[in-house]
Amino acid sequence: MSGKTVLMQGNEACVEGAIAAGMRLYAGYPITPSTEIAETCAVRLPQVGGRFIQMEDELASMAAILGASVAGVKAMTATSGPGFSLKQENIGYGACAEIPCVIVDVQRSGPSTGLPTSPSQGDYMQARWGTHGDHPVIALSPSTVLETYYLTIRCFNLSEKYRTPVILLMDEIVGHMREGVSLTNEREIVINKRKSSYRDGANKKCYYVPEGEYVPAMKPFGRGERYNITGLAHDESGFPTNDNEIAGKLFTRLMKKIDENLDDIIRIDEYMMEDAETAIVCFGGTTRAVMTAVEEARAAGKKIGMFRPITVWPFPEKQLKAHLSHLKKILVVEHNYGQMLLVVEHAVASKVPVHFLGQVNGTVIPPCDIIEKLTEMEEK
Repeated sequence: MSGKTVLMQGNEACVEGAIAAGMRLYAGYPITPSTEIAETCAVRLPQVGGRFIQMEDELASMAAILGASVAGVKAMTATSGPGFSLKQENIGYGACAEIPCVIVDVQRSGPSTGLPTSPSQGDYMQARWGTHGDHPVIALSPSTVLETYYLTIRCFNLSEKYRTPVILLMDEIVGHMREGVSLTNEREIVINKRKSSYRDGANKKCYYVPEGEYVPAMKPFGRGERYNITGLAHDESGFPTNDNEIAGKLFTRLMKKIDENLDDIIRIDEYMMEDAETAIVCFGGTTRAVMTAVEEARAAGKKIGMFRPITVWPFPEKQLKAHLSHLKKILVVEHNYGQMLLVVEHAVASKVPVHFLGQVNGTVIPPCDIIEKLTEMEEK
């Protein structure tokens, strides 16, 4: 489909982006509102020499893509809230064992089974803190169908570059949205390859990292000499260890490979922020309503702008702080009970008043509600 203008759903764009990035195995279990990703993969992957497999549940799906990835195959799974919860243990395993893969979470409303077909952004905190222990996390959130295509490619690139699971944090609004999109010719797309070592004997220390670097090079499993992979604290050979110094060095390196590369990982979108006195912070499917509200407020002579994290984890704290000198107020708008709100409040550290507009009833936040909230903020 590259090089053509087509009518495409967000979930379909995710699959096309994954295939363009080199994904050749999808393992998953259907769940609304992500099911179209599985259905499209079942059709498209055989056409490009890939494999689709429906697993018995979300735990097995996550395990399957980890296994495919260590064998050298780019792999992806997709789910929604309940399935995302079930994947967390193996996401932690992938983070500790440094296995590249992509997990798509098309968020839906409510805890448990909630409102399966309704929009929500209630998995924002789970994307960061869902699995136990300190662990590296990269999560991107698209706001349009076309952006879904490109961010899926970016998810694979970041995953391969930093050898870690990467989350595409979509929501029902974007996943089920249909738009006309023009896709780039695949020959114009830059694809990252994982850092691999083919030197004989290198994998006797398969997690060796030179001083000042953070990402190890490893052969695809099964090609040449054998090596060990475990979710336990491990030494450079990949075998478990209880040595506190070695374990501390490992866990610190896992975090630092993200923390030391924030400028490479973080992307934001700003709209009319140059002279804004009030910033509306939002992400994902909330973006269009916010942009419309900004335009209406500007037409009324109010200096309102939009600050949108595209990389939602790590949160772009430095980029938001850069605006604090000219901001008088911040409004966080999201389809949950206040999750990114907490991160914004932490970043701002009481230097600017932070207000909140959320929705948890399974319907979208319209621009008129945002305008009404802005007016209410002026009166305080």
